[in-house]
Amino acid sequence: MVAFGKKLKDRQIQEWQGYYINYKLMKKRVRQYAQQIELGTQDRRHVLKDFSRMLDNQIEKIVLFLLEEQGLLASRIEKLGEQHNALQDEPEIRKISELREAYRAVGQDLLKLLSFVEINAIGLRKILKKFDKRFGYRFTDYYVKTRANHPYSQLQQVFKHVGLGAVVGALSRNLHELQDRQGSSYLSIYDQPTLPLQDPVIDSIKAAVDRLTNSTNFLNFLGQHALIMQEELPTPSEEHVDDESYQFMSLLLNLANTFLYMINTYIIVPTADDYSISLGAAPTVCGIVIGAMAVAQVFSSVYFSAWSNKSYFRPLVFSSVVLFLGNILYALAYDLNSIWVLLIGRLLCGFGSARAVNRRYISDCVPLRIRMQASAGFVSASALGMACGPALAGVLQTKFKIWKLTFNQDTLPGWVMAVAWVVYLIWLCINFKEPSHDTEENHMPSQSNDEENGALEKGLNQPLLITSEDKVDEDADQDCDESEEAPEESRKPANSFGSAYRLLTPSVKVQLLIYFMLKYVMEILLSESSVITTYYFNWTTSTVSIFLACLGLTVLPVNIVVGSYISNMFEDRQILLASELMVFIGVVLSFNIIFPYSQPQYIASGLLLFVSAEVLEGVNLSLLSRVMSSRLSRGTYNGGLLSTEAGTIARVIADATITLAGYLGESRLLNVTLIPSLFIAISSILATCYTYNSLY
Repeated sequence: MVAFGKKLKDRQIQEWQGYYINYKLMKKRVRQYAQQIELGTQDRRHVLKDFSRMLDNQIEKIVLFLLEEQGLLASRIEKLGEQHNALQDEPEIRKISELREAYRAVGQDLLKLLSFVEINAIGLRKILKKFDKRFGYRFTDYYVKTRANHPYSQLQQVFKHVGLGAVVGALSRNLHELQDRQGSSYLSIYDQPTLPLQDPVIDSIKAAVDRLTNSTNFLNFLGQHALIMQEELPTPSEEHVDDESYQFMSLLLNLANTFLYMINTYIIVPTADDYSISLGAAPTVCGIVIGAMAVAQVFSSVYFSAWSNKSYFRPLVFSSVVLFLGNILYALAYDLNSIWVLLIGRLLCGFGSARAVNRRYISDCVPLRIRMQASAGFVSASALGMACGPALAGVLQTKFKIWKLTFNQDTLPGWVMAVAWVVYLIWLCINFKEPSHDTEENHMPSQSNDEENGALEKGLNQPLLITSEDKVDEDADQDCDESEEAPEESRKPANSFGSAYRLLTPSVKVQLLIYFMLKYVMEILLSESSVITTYYFNWTTSTVSIFLACLGLTVLPVNIVVGSYISNMFEDRQILLASELMVFIGVVLSFNIIFPYSQPQYIASGLLLFVSAEVLEGVNLSLLSRVMSSRLSRGTYNGGLLSTEAGTIARVIADATITLAGYLGESRLLNVTLIPSLFIAISSILATCYTYNSLY
């Protein structure tokens, strides 16, 4: 991992060097504050005031330079506009071509300015995060709250790049007109906003603006659900994964694994209560049957994540074999008349969860240029599997025997999935190509040697005595509080859950709580649907299957609307809070208190709850990847694993709640299981309000 301080220095435009955020100075000042407070020579109030003043000065320097450069670009565009108008009367191909190149040159300079703003915005976020972590303050909350909403806010200029949109618009319009100058079209980009502009400069500018504003589209929003974390300001070596390590068929096999696993998870939901009854258990034991898979996944996620450090093929083979055996046991439990065989089968299915491997393959082996598409494919495969599972269960409504084996609506999901995993295993063995895992290791020795040689040469040129000023710089560089110049050990990935937990800031903990909440309420809704609808409405298995399949099919349309429109109109934190409130309303509407419980109430509240949770998941994981430490972007104990564990534990607790609540009777099951959902939803809303400004 390359330190942010080094990335900042490498990415700086030399002639603008004095206008970037002085990250090293501010980091040094944070360290000095810590020493002064420890010695008692400075009080906290003075530290906050002094650091606020420093930040204000840094932001003012950045903004004034930004405005100056914007003015220069606007002036150049205005002069080019005069030449453009002159061509209206006497168009010449040569002059049109020259004018287009001149506009492109302005576009290239605009790209530099956008990069300047992006680097400074990231630097500001990092130094605020470092200050909060070092002192345990909520300084970011205070600073953003007092600056961002002020009518003369300079912070808005940095994070919202006010005014640059007009420059981008002027460039786009003029280049578009010059492009169609020889054609018969006289339409402006304002007449047809969706009209594609075939110019790489504008495409690059648009990508830079989207990245800077956290603007998104359907593909990006969908990809956020995968929580495949990436480094801020990736270096050129990090931006390009070796194409030789990537093979489309291998990616497709990982997506197929995700798809089949999600089918395997939800195909039993409509019939789990009937299966439990047929084995002599209570219908609410379906909570344990469904949750057994999640219990095993808590452990399997860890060893699969660690295993993927060495191989991708072998974990996928192991996953397929274990899932095959688990489904066979699940199907045989009926003829063996054993609830324990049923549970062991589901546990084995959970031990075969290779979603950590699927995520790691996309993160490590898919080139950056298509990684977002691959992430979106991962989420789409999951959503499609969630919808197909219950739908497939609704189709398998038949009963027959072959020898002594019974095939009915309870056992057929196991038999069908066993066959599916055998077919997948054969496909995997034929087409999967194991990528190289030693690329990074091969580069390490040469890098180490280069550093040693560089240090030796540097040492020969250093004075024998170090001045006090140099000593301060050296000490500052040894700051190990997630410092960018810290020793390599302090930048290594977390190697245990304990070390990963110590890297979690309050904002990250709140986002994990939200993820826990949404997975909990979704699991309650889905897992008890068969029992609830049978008790209140006498729904058949087919009806339950259709209902669950319809819920699953809402995932992609909802993400299209949110990703393409809503997320471009509102900030992520605003959508986050609004989605939490909608989940809360959905939970409240689900209670059976006063009026007789009706099908419209159940369907409407369930749909509201599920859709709100889906919206919340995308925004939550987007914010989580933004506020999480970069040390959690790689390694075994990464951010994806932490979120997976949080969600899996939520599912386990939800399924256990259903089973325990069943002892109180089916008439009380609905309200009893919704009470914890209500409490967790309220807690997450309060926690979000507490950390709201730190999500800026």
